[in-house]
Amino acid sequence: MLRTLLFSICAAALPAVAQDYPTKPIRIVLGYAAGGGNDLIVRVMAPRMSEGLGQPVIIENKRGAQGIIASETVAKAAPDGYTILMGPTGPMTMNPATYSKLPYDSVRDFAPIATIGQFPLLVVVSSQFSAHSVKELIDYAKKNPGKANYASSAAAFQIATELFKQKTGTEFVHIPYKSSGESVQAVVGGQVTMTICDPPPASGPLRGGTARALAITANERHHWWPDVPTLKENGVDVEVWLWTAFFAPAKTPPAIVARLQKETARVVRLPDVAEGLAKLGVDPVGGPSKELAQRLERDLAKWIAVAKAANIRND
Repeated sequence: MLRTLLFSICAAALPAVAQDYPTKPIRIVLGYAAGGGNDLIVRVMAPRMSEGLGQPVIIENKRGAQGIIASETVAKAAPDGYTILMGPTGPMTMNPATYSKLPYDSVRDFAPIATIGQFPLLVVVSSQFSAHSVKELIDYAKKNPGKANYASSAAAFQIATELFKQKTGTEFVHIPYKSSGESVQAVVGGQVTMTICDPPPASGPLRGGTARALAITANERHHWWPDVPTLKENGVDVEVWLWTAFFAPAKTPPAIVARLQKETARVVRLPDVAEGLAKLGVDPVGGPSKELAQRLERDLAKWIAVAKAANIRND
C-alpha cells in the first residue's frame, strides 16, 4: 500500500516538474572544439534559447574521440533536461557504423528532441592549389600516388571521402584533425590536398578567397552555394547530407522533451538565427521529435551498410 501511494505521488508530481522546467542553467554538450561547424551552429542558437527558456544555456566543448566522450557524458547524465547533447550525424549514426563497440547506444540511450539543421558537404581545396575542378583533382591524385591526402575530423567526413575515393578510383591518404575548422585551415595552409567538410568552418575561407569549393555533395545545386557544382554534375555518384540535432538522455520526461523541441523549433525560425545559420550554409529544420527518431534509424541503417561495404573500421 505504501509503495503504491509513493508511486502515485511521484507520478502526480512529474507534470508539475515539467511545467516548472527549467529552474536552473541548461548545459549543451558537444564533442568538438570551439570554431568547428557544430560549435558555430550552437553558438548561434544558445543566446536565443536562453531567452526563451528563461535560464542560461551553457555550451560545453568535450572534444575528442570522434564525439564519443560527449555522447557518453550525456547518455549517463540525469534525465532531467539539464544536460543536452548536440548530436551530429557522425556520433549518432556513423560512429555506430565504424566502431564495433561504443559506450553508448544512439537509439537506446537518448530521447530525440529536434533536428536543428541539415547541410550537404563541400569538397574544398586551397585557392593556391592547381586543381580548379573535381576532374583536375582526380587527375592530380592519379598522377601523384602517395602524395595526395585529405583532412577529416570525424567519421562523417571520413566515410564521405572514402566514398569519393571508391567512386573515382583515387587514393588520398587520411590525415586526422581535431575539428573541421582545423581541417580547413590545414587545406588553406597547404598541409593537405583537400577536405570534404561541413560548410560552417569553410564559409569564411571560401568568402575570403583563401579556399576554393570544387563541388557540393547535394543532389542538386544548393541555394547557399549556387555557383558550386554537385559531385553528380562532375560524374561522381556521391550524395551526402548531414544533420545536427539535440538529444536528451533516455527517460527524460516527455513533457520536458516537448518543451525543448518547441523551443528549438521556435529559435531556428527566428530571422536572426535563420540568417546566422544561412551564413554557415545550414538549412534550419526544427521538426518534431518523431521525425528525428525516424531520421536517426534510417541513417543508422544507411551508414552501417556503407561502412561495411567500404570495410571502414575505426577501432
